[in-house]
Amino acid sequence: MKARVLSTKKLLPNHRQFLLNAGLAVMEADFITIQYRPFELNTIHQNLIFTSQNAVKSFLKHEKAANYTAYPVFCVGSKTREALEKSGYNVIAAAEYAEELAEVIVAGYAAESFTFFSGSMRRDTLPDALVQSKITWNEIEIYQTVLSPIKINAATDGLLFYSPSGVESYLKENRVGDAVCFCIGTTTASALEGITANVVVANKPTVENVVVQCVNYYRDL
Repeated sequence: MKARVLSTKKLLPNHRQFLLNAGLAVMEADFITIQYRPFELNTIHQNLIFTSQNAVKSFLKHEKAANYTAYPVFCVGSKTREALEKSGYNVIAAAEYAEELAEVIVAGYAAESFTFFSGSMRRDTLPDALVQSKITWNEIEIYQTVLSPIKINAATDGLLFYSPSGVESYLKENRVGDAVCFCIGTTTASALEGITANVVVANKPTVENVVVQCVNYYRDL
């Protein structure tokens, strides 16, 4: 019998096909919705911080976004970096997790100032580090993460999660039960603490690697 897996966000066709080619039965649904919101670029410090691709997408919609291509940028995630550099921005430091980026900023750039472009459900990791190190910074919230819970009636063997908010949304209408949870990173996995220990964390925090981990897991059974 095919293992049945649920992706908590709609997959790209090639990612879905990779799962299907591995003999898995695939379900997918968007458990969170991103809403870009209007914002002003009034007080912008000498460095910019982005911790998600959604923040980059929202920022690029602003008519004055191109005025900041020469500003040094700090970001979280290889895909976030890729999106910024593709649009002509000057990424001088990138890390896979906010904790790591905070360490880079505190260690080498504490005398500088930063503007953090964030979402409505961002974690406190980076802001707390900036405050504790007395670094000058401000924050502009440029998108909203909206939970979109969906009741899944079919049994699932594997669950693919890409953010803590995705976990939160899924749990509003569903139980994890015995399903294996494939998580994009440790932050997402931490949202499942006390709920299940049946967790596989991606080697790299990308959707592709979550899919690869899922395929490898069921291939090895």
